Amino acid sequence: MPTLPELLDEDVQEINAALKDFLTKSEASLALVTAEGGFVVMQQGDVERFDTVTLGALSGNAFNAAQAIASLIDEPSFTHICQQGEHYSVLAGAIDSYNTMVVLFPARVSVGAVKYFAAPAIRRIAQQLKKAHQRPSNRGIDLALLNLADASDLFKRKSA
Repeated sequence: MPTLPELLDEDVQEINAALKDFLTKSEASLALVTAEGGFVVMQQGDVERFDTVTLGALSGNAFNAAQAIASLIDEPSFTHICQQGEHYSVLAGAIDSYNTMVVLFPARVSVGAVKYFAAPAIRRIAQQLKKAHQRPSNRGIDLALLNLADASDLFKRKSA
């Protein structure tokens, strides 16, 4: 089963609404939903100002590294990691086993407040992703599984 389900317009709207609501309440600058490997799936906030692709990849993989550390110390998992800076801080929290919410917020904003408002947003996003997973697939193309060296299967005529 793919780690990221097919997302329909209703999924995109619900996840974007959850991110926008979170940003309004938390005063964070940017919120990303990343898939396994740190690929940015959704983004809201000040996306023009920051390199969201690199931020998502590095933060998502830092979160995965933290999960590996958790297993080394017999901790089932870490739910969040936070990097605090002079100007900005980053919080990454697990949405489910494969997806992470990455938040960039001004250092003046309390990490506790960001975590407080992130919790319901993460639950809302997780619920929508679960709903999408349970929906029958239209047998679309999972680009993550596409063999870039040989894309000939992509261009074959499908039988009726």
